[in-house]
Amino acid sequence: MGAVTTAENGLRALEFLGLGDHQNSSLEDNESSIMKEVPVVIMSSEYVPNRINKCLEEGAQMFMLKPLRQSDIKKLRCHLMKLERT
Repeated sequence: MGAVTTAENGLRALEFLGLGDHQNSSLEDNESSIMKEVPVVIMSSEYVPNRINKCLEEGAQMFMLKPLRQSDIKKLRCHLMKLERT
């Protein structure tokens, strides 16, 4: 399995991917094939179904509710391994 990179929040994740504030106006243009290959997993302590569904509709692979359990990590690992094979 590939490396896992974490970000403390969504803005930091965008900066890591080269989509920081200075490029927000062209965010849609930057969702290239490279971006689509980056699996995004949302982790939050807030369970807000509308927000979760929006994230999944926009391409997030999975939502995980914090605090995480060992079974959540196993589920995530299996899910990401399936993605690598496709």
